[in-house]
Amino acid sequence: MSNPHIQRGEEWLMRLLGHLGMTTQVLSDKPEIVRTQFKDFGGFWLTINDQSLSQDQLDVLVGDQGQMLDAIQYLINSTLNLGKDRADRTAYTIELSGFRITRYGEVAELAAQAAQRVRQTGQDYEMPPLSSAERRLVHTLLFEEADLETFSRGQEPDRRLVVTQAAADRVQEDADE
Repeated sequence: MSNPHIQRGEEWLMRLLGHLGMTTQVLSDKPEIVRTQFKDFGGFWLTINDQSLSQDQLDVLVGDQGQMLDAIQYLINSTLNLGKDRADRTAYTIELSGFRITRYGEVAELAAQAAQRVRQTGQDYEMPPLSSAERRLVHTLLFEEADLETFSRGQEPDRRLVVTQAAADRVQEDADE
């Protein structure tokens, strides 16, 4: 039997697609690359099957630079977690035609470049604008780097992620373990 959170997410997304006049399936398998390269990021992955969609429909669902796909992902997370305590919330990632995997790969590369730059210069590095999900991905990817810390500053839509050198005491604690 399917996980009730996955089932709820699939039903929500299918209803939305139906309201948009799009008939397709939603698959709930998390891509292997997410487990291996993105540290199992993104909660439950819901993939819109693109086989029965036209190119125009795909373009509408992805939107300009993924903005529509980001909006759908924001809506499902906001709607299905409404009124829940933080600990009880479920994260959903919406994928379509490999867009999310490709974008997360780009974000992972940006995170690696930022980490390298901070290590080389010793200076804080403010990353280019990222969605909230992309900022969480960078936090996740760099979390285990003992010599680095990440934090976000500012308010949407100008919120930015900063990569900085870790406080010396954190680096020392990790070295002692």
